[in-house]
Amino acid sequence: MTQNQGQGRQRCSAPLWAKLTSTFFGIGLLRPGPGSWGSAAAVLLWWLASHWLAPVWQPATVTLLALAAVAIGIPAATHMSRATSLKDPQFVVIDEVAGQLIAMIAVPVSWKSVLVGFILFRGFDIVKPPPVRQLEKLPEGFGIVIDDVGAGLYALAVMQILLHTGILTR
Repeated sequence: MTQNQGQGRQRCSAPLWAKLTSTFFGIGLLRPGPGSWGSAAAVLLWWLASHWLAPVWQPATVTLLALAAVAIGIPAATHMSRATSLKDPQFVVIDEVAGQLIAMIAVPVSWKSVLVGFILFRGFDIVKPPPVRQLEKLPEGFGIVIDDVGAGLYALAVMQILLHTGILTR
């Protein structure tokens, strides 16, 4: 069994807010692929929430949500990393939530854009092109979250290229 396998069943002494936040209210405990579940939950919730917002407010709102996920996610991930003695517990998915939301900044919300954004973010999160791989080496929650921020920025850049070239349309 690898260091990160079976970790969803481990007991830990992290505060309840850190457990709820880092697992995105338990989504990170789903198997297989908790990171994909976290990303899927983020885009689904964003898609639903965006229908309640005027399009003019959507970019600012998703940006604020991403910033909140980063700001709350770093200390939550730090607590979980310390409590489990794991560098990057798989069940911590607030980092995927943050990165996925970053990928959706200034992207018109449609089923196509949500699907493409999901695929791009998951791809960059898995492949970890430079310097994303190096970012995960940063300490504790900062390294856990910031590498996904980097993957989200890569996905955002590609999304903007696709939108501005007309390859991806609403």
